[in-house]
Amino acid sequence: MEDEKILLDKHTQSLVRKYDLGGDSLRSLADFFAALSDSTRLRIVSALSISEMCVTDLSKLLNINQTTVSHQLKNLRTIGVVGSYRQGKVIFYFVRNRAVLEILTGAADCI
Repeated sequence: MEDEKILLDKHTQSLVRKYDLGGDSLRSLADFFAALSDSTRLRIVSALSISEMCVTDLSKLLNINQTTVSHQLKNLRTIGVVGSYRQGKVIFYFVRNRAVLEILTGAADCI
């Protein structure tokens, strides 16, 4: 394989090497997409893209067990997709980064 000549010009080779993800960035991106590969988490993010909500509201609107919603929200918080704040005894969840919604919208356009 080392004997094979690269057909790409030097500039293109340089760009590919420059933007090739490695190490922590690659792992973080893979973790991000893995987290969004679950249909329940996608439904939750989709709902939260419309309005911030508490676990009870998400559970009732999406017809998903509250324990499952809480567990999936924990996963989404871990990778920074959703954030939360407390108002009295209720914790509200929201999409932390609007770029996530652009990614999901772009992906939906592909199907």
